Formats: sequence, structure tokens, C-alpha cells
Amino acid sequence: MAGFDPSRREWLRQSLALGGAAAAGLAGMGSAGAGASPAPDPHPASGRAITRIGFGSCAKQDKPQPIWDAINALEPELFIFLGDNIYGDTVDMAELAAKYEMLGAIPGFRRLSERTEVLAIWDDHDYGENDAGAGYPMKEESRRIFCDFWGEAADSPRRRRDGIYAAYVFGPAGQRLQLILPDLRFNRTPILARDLAGTEYKAWAESLHEAGKPVYGPYERNPEPAATMLGENQWRWLEDQLSVPAEVRLLCSSLQVVADFPGWEAWINYAHDHQRLIDAIRRQRANGLICISGDTHYAELSRLDVNVPYPLWDLTSSGLTEVWPVLPPNALRVGEAYRDVNFGWIEIDWTERVPSVRLQVRDISGAVRIEHRLDVGSLAV
Repeated sequence: MAGFDPSRREWLRQSLALGGAAAAGLAGMGSAGAGASPAPDPHPASGRAITRIGFGSCAKQDKPQPIWDAINALEPELFIFLGDNIYGDTVDMAELAAKYEMLGAIPGFRRLSERTEVLAIWDDHDYGENDAGAGYPMKEESRRIFCDFWGEAADSPRRRRDGIYAAYVFGPAGQRLQLILPDLRFNRTPILARDLAGTEYKAWAESLHEAGKPVYGPYERNPEPAATMLGENQWRWLEDQLSVPAEVRLLCSSLQVVADFPGWEAWINYAHDHQRLIDAIRRQRANGLICISGDTHYAELSRLDVNVPYPLWDLTSSGLTEVWPVLPPNALRVGEAYRDVNFGWIEIDWTERVPSVRLQVRDISGAVRIEHRLDVGSLAV
């Protein structure tokens, strides 16, 4: 989070003052730079080998956040915010910026940002509205506030692409960690809603729960090729990024990548995007890829091993403050889900000829609740 000073409040005034011409200029630049080169984005810490990574999502800015004590105690070298980093839910940009300011004032968050490299992607609530996509009317203004808060430089490509997607590589050859952060909001076409025959979703879900049946979310799979979360410019960029040399890759997704149809927002709702990702991994021979995701308000590990170039794993951590009242189905879940506040933790062992990765979900005290070890050699096309 280069450039972010947690004690600074001037960013709020300046960000709101930019407005008008500046926002229009950024909108006009659109997808400049998207797909132009398979090189990673610049980052001041790119030369460092990374071994300890924390991540999390879904943190309401007006709730206590004691979980930062456990996160800071582990001394992560990198922390990744996977979206819903605040709950903005507004078209009022002063309100959105003020909610970011509330996050910036939380002592545990401030300690993290002072000691740790921080990266962030957004999901719907910090993008602006629940389940919002390309039609959110304030997306350029929201992008500007996001970039200002997270310390993106004035010439950052995240300010001028058609979305805030980014990719970085940390470490020297033999210890290269690639982080790919797609934007699943800025270009997303409308999601396909389930036909509930006029019944409100809450009443429908309660009837399923009372009958002892799985409680699916309100959305369906959309098989149409034109239905997309990323948009074509970002797809070309992502496919290029999968050809960038790296020993370990983390696809840092705001939504679950692997989970088998929980009925809420996820990659599986956009069937063409889901298959295109699998095809791109195979075609680009993008070895060593592991998915991490947020959004759900519970934690779980998912594994897909059918019709894929190698097993695809997705460690979901959510939320830092939020807990969901029921557990949606997921046929690809490995072991048990964890339904309380949590964060994700990854350790990479670079000492062996083929590195290994330890995936964990930890609770508010730092205790391990989900754990799995992967040999990166098993993640090869």
C-alpha cells in the first residue's frame, strides 16, 4: 500500500474535490494499457521473496475488528483485501469516502498498513452497491476514491484501465510469486436471477430451511457466451498474465472461483467465463495456480479435479466481521466449512526444489480451523 498514510485525512478532501473533469478524463482513458503487454504491473516490493501472506474480506467499518490482533501477531509480509473491505452501498461519494476513512482509523488496520505490504481488490459493497455490475452509475468516482485510499500512484494503470484489475510478481527467479487481482464488477453484465414465481427470496429461502433442504442463493447459471464478469479487454489482459513466468500464482478473486453453484454470486454463474478461465490456464500452461476468494461470510476449501488441466483449489476466507446465518451447498467443498469470523493465511516453503504451499483459515484468536498443504509440482499442465 505504497503511499498510504493512515494518519492522513487530506486524501478525503482532495479525492472529493477532483470530481468533474478528472473523472471524465479517466473515463475517457478507458482500457488504455489493458492487454498491451504480458509484463506484470510495477510494485516497489517486487524484488522480495514472499513467504507469509494473509488475506480476508467482508469487514464492516462501523463494527469492532479485533481480528487484526491475531493477523498482526503473525507478521504477514503481504496482506490481500479481497473485497467488501468496507460496506459503502451508496451513490453518495462523500459517504463512500467517509466509510473508507472509518476503516483507516481502526487501530489494528493502521498497524497492519504501517508494517505490511497491502494489496486490495473490491467487491460489490465497496464498489458501491449490493451485487452491482457495469451499470453502477458512480463507478469512475468510486474507482478514484478506491485508488486514493489504497495509495495508488497518479500514473497507476489501475486508474486508467477499464477496471481496477492488476497483477504483480514478487521475488527472484525460482521464488516468483504472481498475484492476479481481477475486477469482477466494472464490466460485469447483469446476473441471471432465479425465477421464484413471484415469491420474495427471503420467504423462499426460509421455506427451504424449514423443510430441511439446502438453501441456495437467488441466482442461476447464465450459459450465454456474452454474459461476462470481466469484459473482453480484461480477458485479453488476464490471458496474457497467465503466460508471465512464476513458480506460484494466486488468483485473488473477490468471488468464489471453484465452488459448485451456491446460488450466490460466483464464477460458476457465468458459465462462459468459468470455462474460459480453465481453458486459458491449460493453453498458457499456467502452472502453480491457486485461487483465493472472499464474499461468502463463511470459510471453506474447494477442489475441482474434473475436466481441468490440474486440480484447481480455492481457499475462501470471509468475513473479517461478517457471518452468514446458513451454509449454502457446495459439492466441491473439502472437509468442513468454518462459520465464524476468520482470515486466510498462506505460507510458501521455497527451500525445496519444488516449493510447497500451506493453506489455512484462522479464527479470531489465530487458531487454525482449516488447513491443507499443496506440493506445487502437482499443479502442472
